[in-house]
Amino acid sequence: AITLLGCGSHATYNDQNFLHVALTFGFIVATVVWVFNHVSGGHMNPAVTLAALFTRRVSIIRGVLYIVFQIIGGIIGAGILFGLTDSKKHFTDLGSNELSDSTTSAEGFGVEFMITLIYVLAYFACHDDKRSDLRGSAPLTLGVAVVACHIFAMPFTKAGMNPARSFGPALIADHWDDHWVFWVGPLVGGLVAGLLYEYIFASGATFAGVKKCLLRTKKPRKQAEPEKAPLEEIRTDAIEVDETKIDADAAPEVVVDKADTSAEDKTINGASADEIKKD
Repeated sequence: AITLLGCGSHATYNDQNFLHVALTFGFIVATVVWVFNHVSGGHMNPAVTLAALFTRRVSIIRGVLYIVFQIIGGIIGAGILFGLTDSKKHFTDLGSNELSDSTTSAEGFGVEFMITLIYVLAYFACHDDKRSDLRGSAPLTLGVAVVACHIFAMPFTKAGMNPARSFGPALIADHWDDHWVFWVGPLVGGLVAGLLYEYIFASGATFAGVKKCLLRTKKPRKQAEPEKAPLEEIRTDAIEVDETKIDADAAPEVVVDKADTSAEDKTINGASADEIKKD
């Protein structure tokens, strides 16, 4: 869906008209994350999955499967787009990423690195269970991050940010110019973002976490506890009880009748005396 709709918006793209492309990618990313967040965590991007792998948020097998299916999804989306568009629009290379004439490979790498780093930082913040200060919609937040990154990067690289999104159109349209930039830049940027957030920016993160990453298995995080209201704002309808009455009623004194005890003693003593006489 991301490749189909996002790259499809490139059909009317030009250097002065790319806002609709940025909005299309942002809206479709927010929608897809909203739909599939409960299934895969809403990765939809090999850069996010790689960062999750190195921070042990997903297992190796699950992470590899995520990346494989993300790439397959990008290819299928590009194939559907190729079938839906006419031959004239195929000259746009199905929205394939490419460097502008004034952008070098190193500059393109830097652009892809930065926009992916920002997106993955936003992703990790939205999925941090230990933070109770964040409110609102995580998919919408990620969509806004995608829009901002696209507005910045479109004039330079057409904003890859996602190797699966870049690979599908490149394969179908056979457009491989500087294609390595759109793999290495996002993957390195995503990996750096994941490590930065996990061991520096996350709640309670310290540099000692780097050793834990290498030496032992990480325990799952506890969910953040809801914020407690101040005591003065807590109102209850409890009935006030006098503590002195509770103490008095809780432990009643036992009154022993001395007359009864003396009678019992006499009976016992008398019985004992009779038994002695009989013996």
